[in-house]
Parts: sequence; C-alpha cells; structure tokens
Amino acid sequence: MPTARVERAPAKVNLTLRVLGRRPDGYHEIESLVVFAGVGDTLTFTPGKNLMLKVLGPTAALAGDLADNLVLKAVRALGERYEGLRLGQFVLSKHLPVAAGVGGGSADAAAALRHLARQNHIRMDDARLLDAARSTGADIPVCLDPQPRMMRGIGEILSAPWRIPPLPALLINPRVAVPTKEVFKALGAPSLAPGHASVPIQDEWANGTDQSRSCEPSCDDVIAYVTDRNNDLEAPAIALNPTIGQALDALRLLPGCRLARMSGSGATCFALFPTRRAAQAAARILRAARPTWWIRPTVLGGG
Repeated sequence: MPTARVERAPAKVNLTLRVLGRRPDGYHEIESLVVFAGVGDTLTFTPGKNLMLKVLGPTAALAGDLADNLVLKAVRALGERYEGLRLGQFVLSKHLPVAAGVGGGSADAAAALRHLARQNHIRMDDARLLDAARSTGADIPVCLDPQPRMMRGIGEILSAPWRIPPLPALLINPRVAVPTKEVFKALGAPSLAPGHASVPIQDEWANGTDQSRSCEPSCDDVIAYVTDRNNDLEAPAIALNPTIGQALDALRLLPGCRLARMSGSGATCFALFPTRRAAQAAARILRAARPTWWIRPTVLGGG
C-alpha cells in the first residue's frame, strides 16, 4: 500500500510590510520581513494514479470552491512544467482562518509542491518547481522553504534565511474579512517610475551576509528592528474595518505585550511576548473576553 506522508503548512506572518509603489501591471512592489508560526494547516499526501483533493478541518467550510483551491492550482502548474509528474490524493486539514493575512492557501500550495518534489525526486531549487510556485501565487515562493526571510518585489525576490530567535507570540483573528485588493486600493500607493528596479537593502541577519555581528540577534534586537518599521497596510485596513483596530487595542492591553501589529493585509494580528508562558496566559485572558475570536498562542520563527 502507498505510504501517506504529512506536511505542515505553517502560518506566514509579516513582521514588517513596506509598500514601495504600484507597478504598471497593477501589482505592488513590497519589502517584508516574513516569519512562520508554530500553528498552521496540515496536508497529507498518498501517491496514486489520479489527482484528488479533500478538504477537512474547522475552517474547511470557509475555504471556497474546491476548483479554486491553490493546492490543485499549484499541482497543475507543476504538471505543466514537469512531464510525467506522479500524482496522488491530498487531504487538507484546515485550521487557519481563511483570507486572513497569514498565507494559509499559499502555505497549503507550498506543502503540496514539497510533497510532489519528494515523490518525483525534484530538487527544491529546480527552476520548474520555483516557476510553478511563482505562477500560482505571489506568497508561495517564500512558503516553499518556510524560514525567516526578507521578501521583495511582488514576493519573488527572497533573501537568504535570517537568523531570528524563536519569538513567543499570540495570533488573533476577529473573524472579519478585508479583501486584499480593497486594502491596497485604500492605501493609494504612488505609481513606480518607468524602469524602476528594486534596490536591495542590507539583510541585517541573513545567513552569511553580515560578518560584522559576533552573535545571533536576541529577541530584543528583533523587536527593536520591527518597531522601527511598519506594516503600511495596517492603517487602510483599519479604515475599512475598525474591528482590526479593536483587536490591536485588545492585544496591547494584555500583560507582557511588547509589540502588536497586523499581518499582511489583515485581519489577523500578532503580539510579541517575553516568554511562551506569558503568551499562553494572554491567550486565556483574551479568550475569556472574546470567545468568538480565533486566538492561538505560538512561537514565530522558522516553520
């Protein structure tokens, strides 16, 4: 009998997000420090002749039509680039909130590509695999190898992994929807000049890029770095749905909260804490006050 394998699809969290401007094709150039959480979806794969997908789990009902699922789109994109691709059955267990700024669908698609790369002996740096990821969704390349990175362009330019320590955190989603397109529209980013080229910035803690640092960054170093930078989409998202602002206020009032911010285009928000115990205690307090919200204590870093 074929052996079933399980891949985690960890939540993607944008610690920072700078919008540089709008390109002529309508996409936006960004610069974002991305980390991954200890919570996420799971994707089980069993080799077989036919491609199949079943979606289960507590947030499965919100995941949309099966035909639009990014798992299937990513698999088909790889099949178009890799002749004779061996397929099988996928079972997706959805736990992350949907369309919530934590890249749930992108993480699921990336997990599917990792499954097929293993099944078909495809290297993770194979151009066909990377092209399938890019063509399916802007966030999928960074989710292929879920490690802290700086992400640029529209998501296709990735730094080497950053040496970031585990960050105790609390993820919350007030269960409101804020369409990404509407958030970018409300931001009103200026058009980029013709021929604009992204100018790389110094990768503060990327592996092998900073020989001047004698030690790994501490949690204090990372929090100071993130505090000095914003999520440019936070203000327009709050303007569209003030509940996000209420969620951030609730996080900032929790004992031990060192920083609270929205991830991606929302509505999921995160708070950083000094210890895992402090994050867990904060989760208990917030669950008592907001029983209908999605609330998860976790650790941010590599997936």
